[in-house]
Amino acid sequence: MYLPLSEGNPAQMNLCDSCKMTAGVGSIFLTPMNSNHRTTSLKMERFKSNRGAHINSCYDATLDEPPVYEETNFSNEEHRTVRPSVMSAFGHDTLDRVPNIDFYRNAGSLSGQRVVRPSLQELHDKSDGTPSDDLESAEPLDSSKGAVRFGWIRGVLVRCMLNIWGVMLFIRLSWVFGQAGWGLGIVVILLSCVVTTITGLSMSAICTNGVVRGGGAYYLISRSLGPEFGGSIGLIFAFANAVAVAMYVVGFAETVVDLLIEHNALMIDPINDIRIVGCITVVLLLGISVAGMEWEAKAQILLLVILLVAIVNVFVGTAIPATEDKKSKGFFSYQSKIFLENFTPDFRNGETFFSVFAIFFPAATGILAGANISGDLRDPQAAIPKGTLLAILITGVTYLGVALCVAATVVRDATGNRNNSVPLGTVCNGSSAIACDFGYDFSSCEVESCKFGLMNNFQVMTMVSGFGPLIIAGTFSATLSSALASLVSAPKVFQALCKDNIYKALYFFAKGHGKNNEPIRGYVLTFIISVAFILIGNLNTIAPIISNFFLASYALINFSCFHASYARSPGWRPAYKYYNMWLSLFGALLCCVVMFVINWWAALLTYGIEILLYIYVTVKKPDVNWGSSTQAVTFVSSVSNALSLSGVEDHVKNFRPQILVLTGSAQNRPPLLDLAHSFTKNYGLCITCEVFVGPKSEVLPEMNAGMESNQLWLVKRKRKAFYAAVACENFREGTESLLQASGLGRMKPNTLMIGFKKNWQIAGKDEVQSYVGILHDAFDFEYGTVMLRMDEGLDVSHIIKFASKIRPKAPPRSSICSCWCYPPPPSPSPHLLHLFFFFSVSVNSVPPQIAKMNEKLMESSGLFKKKQPKGTIDVWWLFDDGGLTLLLPYILTTRKKWKDCKLRIFIAGEPGRSEADREEMKSLLHKFRIKCSDINVIDEIHIKPSLYFNSTRTFKEMIDPFRLHEGSKDTAHAEAMKKEHPWKITDQELSNFEEKTNLQMRLNEVLQENSKSANLIIVSMPIARKGSVSDYLYMAWLDALTRNLPPTLLIRGNHKSVLTFYS
Repeated sequence: MYLPLSEGNPAQMNLCDSCKMTAGVGSIFLTPMNSNHRTTSLKMERFKSNRGAHINSCYDATLDEPPVYEETNFSNEEHRTVRPSVMSAFGHDTLDRVPNIDFYRNAGSLSGQRVVRPSLQELHDKSDGTPSDDLESAEPLDSSKGAVRFGWIRGVLVRCMLNIWGVMLFIRLSWVFGQAGWGLGIVVILLSCVVTTITGLSMSAICTNGVVRGGGAYYLISRSLGPEFGGSIGLIFAFANAVAVAMYVVGFAETVVDLLIEHNALMIDPINDIRIVGCITVVLLLGISVAGMEWEAKAQILLLVILLVAIVNVFVGTAIPATEDKKSKGFFSYQSKIFLENFTPDFRNGETFFSVFAIFFPAATGILAGANISGDLRDPQAAIPKGTLLAILITGVTYLGVALCVAATVVRDATGNRNNSVPLGTVCNGSSAIACDFGYDFSSCEVESCKFGLMNNFQVMTMVSGFGPLIIAGTFSATLSSALASLVSAPKVFQALCKDNIYKALYFFAKGHGKNNEPIRGYVLTFIISVAFILIGNLNTIAPIISNFFLASYALINFSCFHASYARSPGWRPAYKYYNMWLSLFGALLCCVVMFVINWWAALLTYGIEILLYIYVTVKKPDVNWGSSTQAVTFVSSVSNALSLSGVEDHVKNFRPQILVLTGSAQNRPPLLDLAHSFTKNYGLCITCEVFVGPKSEVLPEMNAGMESNQLWLVKRKRKAFYAAVACENFREGTESLLQASGLGRMKPNTLMIGFKKNWQIAGKDEVQSYVGILHDAFDFEYGTVMLRMDEGLDVSHIIKFASKIRPKAPPRSSICSCWCYPPPPSPSPHLLHLFFFFSVSVNSVPPQIAKMNEKLMESSGLFKKKQPKGTIDVWWLFDDGGLTLLLPYILTTRKKWKDCKLRIFIAGEPGRSEADREEMKSLLHKFRIKCSDINVIDEIHIKPSLYFNSTRTFKEMIDPFRLHEGSKDTAHAEAMKKEHPWKITDQELSNFEEKTNLQMRLNEVLQENSKSANLIIVSMPIARKGSVSDYLYMAWLDALTRNLPPTLLIRGNHKSVLTFYS
């Protein structure tokens, strides 16, 4: 049984005890108690005495918890999951719903299902049981079932610390402080920390501004700045992580090779041994990574424990008194003189502050290790800020502490020879003189290279520690953990990039495997890149390369935060508040400066690659929409520019046609749109308009459904135009609304473009009156008016409808993308066109001549899409309308498609002074700086139409059905006829306008004589005086003027100058 249920109707509420209730969309279905549907018992509200409180027995608190859904088939054969109508918190049944997180999810959300919210139409209007297009109910992906998820400590803090405590801590930190001294060494560490801290703050703001999925830095940048920036930096960032694997593995291999040298066990030579050990190591790491995130996480914990023990071992070792062996190698325990001596820099071998900084900075790149696995975090929004910033603090303090301890205990140069000992108090000269105060003379290091000391021994940490093998284990742990983190990060970021399908050729790498969706293909690619760079074998060569790549990523993360803040979009609401937009901008600029200071050619190369990728993505225009801050800033700039234009008066020099085109649906009248687009292109405003005629309740759903698809069609076809639609009771009122309200500020249409109403003779009088009325309205609103006539016609809507019927059905909505991923129906292809004719003739029994007309119609519909052949644009500038009739064809000649067409100007002249008229027009065109190939003066327009063309007879036959023929009737009868048929053409009217009628017929004859072979004819449009010329007579004039001609444009400006010869 079907009953519409009104809210709060007591008669209907009495049914609660005997029925169960389920809801379609917009109505309530009452079914027996044994129904399989989910039911809710409805009971009458009753009052109970509870200290005066009102108890609603029908209220069920569980109904406002995350709801239960049922599968429903709608009237349009659509199958969706909807929420049944329930007793809500308001105590009576209503389709309205209390706010719930499930209404705001994207389709395919992994954390829950997006559910149906009743649409405004369903609440406001009577419903037919069809859900709104906005209601998505795609089943969520089940790929997260059983997946490993990490908290902020294991997922972010541990990973970031392990990655930052990388190869630099035990292998290069002592060298950095030997070169720069501890004074500038602190600056190196602090500068790195400033860059990473600002980036961490910016990243915290971005990742707390909505749910974060897999992809790390790429995800943050792409969702903030858009696919152009995200796609370009995503490739660079993934590549940088792959190269970082090589850097850390080479650091590990260097340590192993040093041990081999120490034990005289080299396999070939140092450089080749580094390559061999490095390749074997990366194969083992690949095996751990492919085994899954759980195994990789366990390995990271083990490596962290070893690393912490090794760091503690360094601090303990520096406090232990130095042995003679350690003294010979430059370690003398804590000494103030050594500390002061090591304060100043001592750059050697061409090193500078920035080259040393370039070597050290990759140690700071580990801050993104946690963010890079954002898809594997339990709560990325909370984990990334907390874990990243704490890791920066802990590691920064650790670096400073270890470096200062070493700088206070080890001299820069030492021989390692115990025989270099001297009595205490011996005076020495040179940079190694400080060692003499502690009983060793290392002055020989000034003339020959030594193997020990801060400057020469990369294994200083091992030497100063309490137990050397622990430092070796710590070095192994630091390098391997960093390499492992990078080996996991690179494929994860690359997989996220490939899933977005920005680079279609890379979609092969988007596929994941296993419960954690592991990017096995990405692991293999990262392995290949890593091995290639391991074969370089030189850590100092690799480090500056990836420094620039990571700095470019940091710069864009900072700029993303600044850009989103600057746009002031209401959607920018980060939960993390401890950021500043100007600090983020400073961080972005600082990263850019540091890039060039570190290595100018590498910086140029990085930006060059990024710009090329940016251009590529911009040209390809990936079908994604992430609500980026770029869109927000574009909107703000547009509003600002529109407002600034409003404060400036229009000037004739800046006039450009801004066209309102009555195309109907954007694809219904291709020649009209193509020609309007040629006039405006990228330099003027073009609005394609459609008027939906009928009761609003009937036409509004169709209009709302078509708004986005029509605009998308324009974008896909690269038509720089907007789509606008109105719903109205009649066509003229709708067009009048468009003429008055379209545009914004100075960006308002100034020209109406319309197609010629070819069927005016068989259309009803209301249609003709509406059509002519639109022209009158355009003149009333001081619009320039352009009318296009093509004998084949303009409207191809019936062919497009047929093409959409035989086209394969679109696939369902993507469960990943929150937008429609299937393109709108295309214009009919030749294949579909042939099918159309076949079905028209064979199936629908359409006469062959009609099918032939459709074929010609389709051929002509693409006339203005293609490049025009060599020919002419004939401009018949008969009446001065301000210059629009001349300006529009001139604009056409500046377009690439029309560049082979020459302008020919035709003007009306008086008999006997044709040459003078030609010279006057030539002079005017010269002043306007408009070139033409020929100027023709027609001095025979005033004569009557020729019998040769039968123009007069054809015209009489054309208007005969619409004449009143009152001349043969008596006066009373004639007046009665005029009152009964006021729209008909009277004999008096024909007599009054006989000369103007003859002019239209004569013009058509002259046009056929002179312009029959033109590519396009442009003629001044005749004007019908309102109230004097009937609508049918005016339509007959337009028809007679343009009959049997090539494509013809009738143009009439608003009689305000659009051309000037003044500078």
